[in-house]
Amino acid sequence: MISVLVLALIGVGAVVATGFYLKSVESDIERLDAFDGIPEETRPEVVEAGALNMLILGSDSRDPESTGGSRADTIILAHVPKDRSGAQLVSIPRDTWVSVPRTKEGRGGRDAKINAAYAWGGLPLMVQTVEQYTKVRIDHVLMVDFAGFTEIIDALGGIEVNSEKKFTSIHPPFRTFEQGRQRMDGATALDFSRQRKQFADGDFTRIKHQQQVIKAILDKAASGGILTNPSNLNSFVRATSSAVSVDKDMSLVDMAMDLRGLRGNDLTFMTNPTKGTGRVGSESVVFDDSDKAADFYDAVRRDSVKEILNLGK
Repeated sequence: MISVLVLALIGVGAVVATGFYLKSVESDIERLDAFDGIPEETRPEVVEAGALNMLILGSDSRDPESTGGSRADTIILAHVPKDRSGAQLVSIPRDTWVSVPRTKEGRGGRDAKINAAYAWGGLPLMVQTVEQYTKVRIDHVLMVDFAGFTEIIDALGGIEVNSEKKFTSIHPPFRTFEQGRQRMDGATALDFSRQRKQFADGDFTRIKHQQQVIKAILDKAASGGILTNPSNLNSFVRATSSAVSVDKDMSLVDMAMDLRGLRGNDLTFMTNPTKGTGRVGSESVVFDDSDKAADFYDAVRRDSVKEILNLGK
């Protein structure tokens, strides 16, 4: 999720930094084999040339609730329209029940929670699963370690986030978040974005909190003095780049310049159309609204932003 911010902010930073600096930042970012082994005949066709679809995956390597293993805790399909007027970020709950393709090693090949694809086949199977589910061709993949939130936010001098109600964190040091708008440092914002068990809709609230934090970071970075302070800008960009990995074909410099006009108000956050939660055997899962999802992702394929926004309500 923070990767969308990286691309936008590096582009804005280009006003005060040189191309050589941006290239040095890009060289420090880890590259991923995101599309290796995906049969081309299984991939969706490009419907609207010029539009951009990015798969953004987030994990939390220091999550207090982590029990080990590879997980994709946060899954976002980011659609940037051809005219670059904004971006629509669609969160797909990690427990969404979908069909996972079978790998050459024989893993998958059955219905499961969508984040099982990453555990079974890494990035290529995750890409293949999302493409099969949405019928949207993925152009680029970004991975973010949310533990890096702390350094990024602290480099900005903190952010302001609005909490819908008062609640207490279930993780040490058991912070209490007051209702209303409040300033958060990096550790506090990360704690806020992890909470879910205190809310009736659980992971859906966690998704909402993460979206709030992303928007707050982008707004603070774009409106504060960081862009005219080379030292602060460097700290911010370096902290962000250390938390991000991208596919081998992505040029962050080129894309950053392409997206340099984006601000928080240009981002629309949505959630994959769902019917709610339920159980499949012993597993608690999220069931999608298949009819609405089909119409929604058809609009994404066609780059029909008006329809995307209407169907995403």
